[in-house]
Amino acid sequence: MKDFSVSMALVDYIPVIFFALAGIILMRDLYAKMCKGAFALFSAGIIDIIFAGALKATYKLLYALNVCDFEALSDMFFPVQSIGFLLAGLGIIAMLCAKQSETNLLGAAPAAFSGTFVFVSLMVAGLGLMDVALCIISAKMKKKWLIALFVLSFVCSLCMGYLSSQDFAQASMNWIAEGVNVVGQGTLLLGVYLLHKNGLAEVQIKQ
Repeated sequence: MKDFSVSMALVDYIPVIFFALAGIILMRDLYAKMCKGAFALFSAGIIDIIFAGALKATYKLLYALNVCDFEALSDMFFPVQSIGFLLAGLGIIAMLCAKQSETNLLGAAPAAFSGTFVFVSLMVAGLGLMDVALCIISAKMKKKWLIALFVLSFVCSLCMGYLSSQDFAQASMNWIAEGVNVVGQGTLLLGVYLLHKNGLAEVQIKQ
């Protein structure tokens, strides 16, 4: 028996919305700076992450409303989100490292995964790549103070990796995880928004 409530499920949508807004801003501002392969990786990853988070929150909401225990929505969370973070991380790193005509990384995604630890590791690695790239972009834009926001976002993702190994049938663990996730995605959104406001779409990323 899982200790989910409607309010808990609704709060779970907040970090999903934060990340979706950050992702949309980045896709709009970085589109012209990416080769087709890099943008395809990045946008596919962002979409994967958004859907994984939204479906997990929907699972909690359905359970809390006593509609059904739709386990497939919960079970797919780690596989879909971890692959999404990996794709998004590879896409944004490719933008920094490759010329627009150089590479298409569409075949770089892992073919198979097994085990929660593997999924969590990929999720943290993918978000780490994204945050590293955003820190580099912040430095190039002479907005080094924004690095603190992306570092905090990554620290929260590490905490989420640890929390994922705990018993999520308990309401207390869900509230803690949701709080950490809200902070993590909120700082990511704030950092991305501030980059956008300071001209991310117009700045020359690669010299």
